[in-house]
Amino acid sequence: MPNSESAKKALRQSIKRRLRNRSQRSALRTSLKKVRALCASGDLEAAESAFRYATKRLDQAAAKNLIHRNAAARTKSRLSKLLRQSAQ
Repeated sequence: MPNSESAKKALRQSIKRRLRNRSQRSALRTSLKKVRALCASGDLEAAESAFRYATKRLDQAAAKNLIHRNAAARTKSRLSKLLRQSAQ
């Protein structure tokens, strides 16, 4: 347990940040799963719109250092490849 006032405040802040990051990361993963599921089902229009939304969320997560920017780029690339393959 923290002893000083500044350590107590840092603990409160880290708990808040952890909860916020957890919910944002969970929402991001859900949007990625939705794209993959729509690609697998063959609904290309819905998959494309879900892909655009997921791309936006990945960029936002990378900008806020929720995930690494290279991880965001890699995920976008893989989703794009999956979308192209399901279109063929």
